Amino acid sequence: MSAADLFQDQIPLLRPWTGEEEVQAAAEVILSGWVSQGPKVMEFENAVAGYVGSRYGVATNACTSALHLALHLSGVGPGDEVIVPSFTCMATANAVHHAGALPVFADVDARTYNLDADSAAAAITPHTRAILVVHQIGLAADMEPFVALARKHSLALVEDGACSLGASVHGKRVGAIAAPTCFSFHPRKMITTGEGGMITTNDRELAERARVLRATGASISDLERHKAKGVLVQKYGEVGYNYRMTDIQAAIGTVQMRKLDAMLAERARQARRYDAALAEIGALEPPYVPPYATHAYSSYLVRVKPGARMGRDALLRRMAERGISCRTGIQPLHQEPFYAERYAGTRFPASEAAAQATMFLPIFPGLTEEQQERVIAELAGAMG
Repeated sequence: MSAADLFQDQIPLLRPWTGEEEVQAAAEVILSGWVSQGPKVMEFENAVAGYVGSRYGVATNACTSALHLALHLSGVGPGDEVIVPSFTCMATANAVHHAGALPVFADVDARTYNLDADSAAAAITPHTRAILVVHQIGLAADMEPFVALARKHSLALVEDGACSLGASVHGKRVGAIAAPTCFSFHPRKMITTGEGGMITTNDRELAERARVLRATGASISDLERHKAKGVLVQKYGEVGYNYRMTDIQAAIGTVQMRKLDAMLAERARQARRYDAALAEIGALEPPYVPPYATHAYSSYLVRVKPGARMGRDALLRRMAERGISCRTGIQPLHQEPFYAERYAGTRFPASEAAAQATMFLPIFPGLTEEQQERVIAELAGAMG
């Protein structure tokens, strides 16, 4: 077997679903002569905000940037603490640091992997300024207890929906539930612009200030100055950032938004096939979906049950040897080198147990039924 044949036989963990429509959209922008932030960004913002049901969308160059702006504009600053789940991506905690604050970790619910409200409540101190709730791995978190906590303690709320565009809870889509919400358009997420992020919000003032801050603090955008042919001059009232998205990225994102419902349907179909297969295998626990929520299945996270004939790490190695790319579950941030000394001796049992026993299976639009059946057959052979 040649190297090309071997590569062709591999099953990746994921692959973005892009094609000629995205190529054409990007080419049109490139040929237009206006490739930086402009009308396509506004079109993309309106598409995302309209889809989730929020009044405003503010596109950025990354979700981390969006989270930083949302925290900053929610009043988070130096000396403050922000409660964050330990079981999440480092980028979530990075954004807290960028705002000058300190992330304070809390545990997650053992079944949903979303932030546990009781653990979050126990982490509140006089320095707490906000709670950052992550809609983890495509599953919308129940925001009601966090809204109550924030109201009781006069805290700000920010939602990290990086992985959960299209998910919903109590009939509302992530992005229009309770607080400013930040999305990611990295290739591992629901839709992609290569890199990129967005804040969705119903707060007009927050949206307007976010648009100023993302563009170096300028009072008017480059597009507005261009349209005015030099008559308008920008002013700078505060220190801003270069967090702008380009029109090239936004054009790709707008095409991706038109495909989102089809991608969600395909992910759900693949998840149902996995669910049925795992019920037969028995040693692997499928993702839990509570009755109040829908799952976007940006990832399909399974847990190796206690007493299984093969442990998680051995199973990962076996799948890799057979050309199937899986991944370990999320690693708790309180155990990462950057935080290990500060959190020495701290235990978050649900996060730690999940990190030891969970793994991601391939799921993405474009994964064929034959490929998925191969994944299932390898799992059954190892664990059945």
